[in-house]
Amino acid sequence: MYSSLASGERRHLDPGQVRGTGPIATGLRINRMEKDTLYYDGACPLCRAEIGKLERHSRENLCLVDIHQMDGDESVPDRETLLARLHLRTGDGQWLTGLDANIRAWHHTPFRGLWRVLGWPLVRPFSNAAYELWLRWRARRN
Repeated sequence: MYSSLASGERRHLDPGQVRGTGPIATGLRINRMEKDTLYYDGACPLCRAEIGKLERHSRENLCLVDIHQMDGDESVPDRETLLARLHLRTGDGQWLTGLDANIRAWHHTPFRGLWRVLGWPLVRPFSNAAYELWLRWRARRN
């Protein structure tokens, strides 16, 4: 998997960089974009329900992309990686996954303060554990 740098260079992204939570390309600049882009599983009923709420409440600077409707784009991780956990590419090109992607997506809504709490140092371990449990439950359902 490759990512385009602002200078026109291409940089290899190791698949191991897209596992876990937090930025997967810290400091990496990928073609400057205006909006954050959230990649979601449009085949998942729970995911679609949450995306519907995000769509209703988000400001116009969040782009929502159904992974199943994407054309091949080598600047994003492969479909299986995207389906494994939530991915968000920030406007400046950083990648966030899992809980961090969720918190950032909801930052574009009036509910951002509620979601921000999930990232607080004393709350974060519980938030991460809950997210990982949800991922396992979702994997068993699919």
